Amino acid sequence: MGQKVNPKSLRLGIINTWDSKWFATQRDFAKLFHADLELKKVIRERLKNAAVTKIEIERSAQKVTVNVYAAKPGLIIGRQGVMIEDLKDFLRRKFHQNIAVNIHEVADPDLSAQLIGEMIASQIERRIAYRRAVKIGLQKAIEAGAKGAKVQIAGRLNGVEIARNEYFKEGNIPLHTLRADIDFAKIVANTTYGVIGIKVWVYKGMVFKKEKAIKQKQNVKQNHKEES
Repeated sequence: MGQKVNPKSLRLGIINTWDSKWFATQRDFAKLFHADLELKKVIRERLKNAAVTKIEIERSAQKVTVNVYAAKPGLIIGRQGVMIEDLKDFLRRKFHQNIAVNIHEVADPDLSAQLIGEMIASQIERRIAYRRAVKIGLQKAIEAGAKGAKVQIAGRLNGVEIARNEYFKEGNIPLHTLRADIDFAKIVANTTYGVIGIKVWVYKGMVFKKEKAIKQKQNVKQNHKEES
């Protein structure tokens, strides 16, 4: 099962939780689900230079709270908070809702599967050899403290006529171990000779109940400080 299912969804309710936190009736569920997808798409497009790793959405009766995790929060906030206010106004006008945006800094961007995949994709789009780009990404992850990392890349690699896929792996990736903290991302590189698909797995170590509870308490305290 670990080879066939997204590692994040396989661990939901065990060591991972949902990126969207809200409740809806059967009538409204589809509408809110597609609204979340559109909201995330718009935010990623506007903040594509800020190295966004994750977007969490919390909905209440009158308010939508968006938590953006990025490696370069300064590019989102801007001088004296001008850019973040522009982003909030844009989202409120587009979605016609009261939307609050909180920015969180990512401590170790080299451990983020999303950022590793985006780095590999950008290098491939600039016609850098894919093997070199992938090996640099894996090496950075291991140096940053990852226990293991794996990349699958597929498509017309180096512009050849027949598409193929290749795997690159460093360290250990226990996909079947449910308490293993594995970050996963899928990214697309658009080249002149077609689309190159990239999948990235980053294994950060085991998560146990005590450590998980401590991390959750720390996140709650941090959120309260930022809101106040």
